[in-house]
Amino acid sequence: MTVASGRPSLPFQFVHFQSAERGMSRSGYSEDYIDDQWGFIRYRGMVASATRGKRGQSLFRDILIGMNGMICKRLIADELETEGSVCAIGAAGKVRGVDMSGLDPDDPDTVAGTFNIADCLAREIVWMNDEVGSTGEWIESERRWRPESPEERFIRMRKWVRSQITDPLFDVVWC
Repeated sequence: MTVASGRPSLPFQFVHFQSAERGMSRSGYSEDYIDDQWGFIRYRGMVASATRGKRGQSLFRDILIGMNGMICKRLIADELETEGSVCAIGAAGKVRGVDMSGLDPDDPDTVAGTFNIADCLAREIVWMNDEVGSTGEWIESERRWRPESPEERFIRMRKWVRSQITDPLFDVVWC
């Protein structure tokens, strides 16, 4: 299945959803897209392949180097960079010297092209950064889960990024 650009099309429709406290999802992932189970399996395979690939590994190394070099150990959600704070991909942008002021954080294809990675990997990192974190603490008065703090997000994402890097020597040298 391909589109006019020659790139394979996604096996399912990304459906942007909106949550009350966060707005639109940058990743485009939702719980409504698993109509085509085989398409979902193929997509997860594309993410795994992009993660293991040369460009994906380079990005993960740059993210980790950027996170290790941060003075204030916190990651933001929903933006690449705001007032000096960055998300996970933004940490790599700082290391690579990318001007992120003109990038639309809600356009994973443009972000992927700028960082030279597969768009599925950009969506995966955004999803991990913005949407996965949960503190597990229920706020009864507000009838919702307590959102993750930027500091908690930093700890969780650093651990996840380290787990994605396949080079065992990189861990010894940089971490």
